[in-house]
Amino acid sequence: MIFKDYYKILGFDDNKADLEHIKIAYREQAKKYHPDVNGANRNTEERFKDINEAYRTLSNPVTRKKYDRAWNVNIGRRKNREKLGNKNEKTDSFKDSLFGMFFGYSAKNKRQKQEEEVGAKKGEDVETQIEITLEEAFYGKTKKISLRTVKGNLKTITVKVPAGIRNRERIRLIGQGKKGPKDEKPGDLFIKVKVLENDRFILKGYDLYTKALITPWEAVLGSKIKIQGIDDTEEVEIKKGTTSGEQIVIENKGFKDGKGRRGNLICEVQIMIPKEASEEEAKKYKELQKISKFNPRETKLSEDKTNVVDIL
Repeated sequence: MIFKDYYKILGFDDNKADLEHIKIAYREQAKKYHPDVNGANRNTEERFKDINEAYRTLSNPVTRKKYDRAWNVNIGRRKNREKLGNKNEKTDSFKDSLFGMFFGYSAKNKRQKQEEEVGAKKGEDVETQIEITLEEAFYGKTKKISLRTVKGNLKTITVKVPAGIRNRERIRLIGQGKKGPKDEKPGDLFIKVKVLENDRFILKGYDLYTKALITPWEAVLGSKIKIQGIDDTEEVEIKKGTTSGEQIVIENKGFKDGKGRRGNLICEVQIMIPKEASEEEAKKYKELQKISKFNPRETKLSEDKTNVVDIL
């Protein structure tokens, strides 16, 4: 899975920022990429999610300390190598200018040649895509994929899809790409994950949205019903007078966030009626029609009416 640089997402070059600066950076980034400002833009929506995810992690001392260890492994060491490389380049430049004209010595050219030789030993990276269900993304899954090699042979690879992976995230398999020109160190294989649409759930961020289907009498009288979540069944209360479109939120029953927590399960109420009523049911509905004074289409006149004044 690709490592996200939360500091870079919030606009920092390193991990030295204090909490106050992190809060300021978060407010600026959140305001810039908020969906209300950018409209229905998938890229800014994903960026806004990353900004919130970065702030939740870095604003908590415990999660930040854990994240910083991973950051140093994935980002910090590379930055240190780059700084060291720049320092060596300055030293080499000095050597070039001082000795190059006399001895034909060029440390920079020598280093470039070494880098080219090292680079030539690694083959190209390869990218492919796999499709998984929402349930497989939630629980994790071991899948086998077949790739065709340069020679035309099929190569089968076992891929472990981690639990909580989201749509468009990638899995990296080191050394499973193309081999170098001399059959030396191969490149890496990047597997882009596509999470298929689900009949029961819609995933938004880490929240799962589903439908709570109820009868007209449950809506009027109130009831307790069972909602099927992604991993278990939850009992929820339908309050008296519930209407279609209302939402019932079940906390910590949504999708995994990769840090041991979960989003929410959000159930949208939808009142259902039978397509064909039995004779007895139709009779009861007719009786209700006679005694009920409820009319959802009736509009009440505003009490604040405009006064009409005659002008003489």
